[in-house]
Amino acid sequence: MKDRQSDLCSKYIKIFIVVSCYWIVSIATVFVNKSLLSSQSVNLEAPLFITWFQCVVSFTICFTLSKTGGIPGIFNFPKGTPWSKDIIGKVIPLSIMFTLMIATNNLCLKYVGVPFYYIGRSLTTVFNVIFSWILLRQVTSYRCVLCCGFIIFGFYLGVDQENLLGSFSLIGTIYGVVGSLMLSLYSIYTKKILPIVNQEVWLLSYYNNAYSIILFLPLIVINGEVTVLLNYNNFDSTYFWMQMVIGGFCGFAIGYVTSLQIKVTSPLTHNISGTAKACAQTVIATQWYNESKNGLWWMSNIIVLASSALYARFKQVEMEENSRKPIPEERKSLV
Repeated sequence: MKDRQSDLCSKYIKIFIVVSCYWIVSIATVFVNKSLLSSQSVNLEAPLFITWFQCVVSFTICFTLSKTGGIPGIFNFPKGTPWSKDIIGKVIPLSIMFTLMIATNNLCLKYVGVPFYYIGRSLTTVFNVIFSWILLRQVTSYRCVLCCGFIIFGFYLGVDQENLLGSFSLIGTIYGVVGSLMLSLYSIYTKKILPIVNQEVWLLSYYNNAYSIILFLPLIVINGEVTVLLNYNNFDSTYFWMQMVIGGFCGFAIGYVTSLQIKVTSPLTHNISGTAKACAQTVIATQWYNESKNGLWWMSNIIVLASSALYARFKQVEMEENSRKPIPEERKSLV
């Protein structure tokens, strides 16, 4: 009995540590990226270059781990190379979605405040339902559709209140909506591509970052950032490169702790943890940036957060019910 209690206690401590790490890394990543994208200390109007550099850091870490085989005693990094013609042809469409997703996410964060960032990107669940029906012909239950309706209402209320408070950014909100759309598509197609890389999430991350380094280059040129980079005067600043490297490590770390949290808990617990983290992130951001919000603004956050949590719960119940029925493989949810 004592051994069982000890094992249970160790399990709970491990879960607490992992969830705490996820919260810390996730919130820190948002604040670090916001500082890189908008602060006067960096003052570099080249958001795509900053995102590209983060991909370079992530790729460098993955490349190093692939050569060493991982971290002894912690995890083994799967073997594979992103430069195989067969792999490139199959993975590059997903990498295009990945590139557009992280680009629009950072562009959204550049133009909107951290408190509004979650609301600006809250439509991912809605797009999941839409694309599940369009691409997979998967019908969503009425209660999940109702949750999506409340998410849309919360999004509209948040935009309306942000506008009344004078801090609304149309371009930032558009980037947030596009980022939500790309995240939804990326989530769906990831399930289709994972078998190609033997279900190895780390290998897929390695390939995505490798291809994104190349895919970002024309986007940087199109966005007019080459001239900005040529005229930038702080490339010799240690503080600038320290922030850039920290941002890159945060980008890599968030992928690791997200996978780890799902592994030691469950996808539902991860969704609930992410929702609660977003709530804490919003509260911390309003205090950090000394922003005052009215009651309806806070209500929009509560509506979106509660609706997202209920949607996750309803989907879990439905998946448990469906798992007890013999369903053909092609009809199973990919979202």
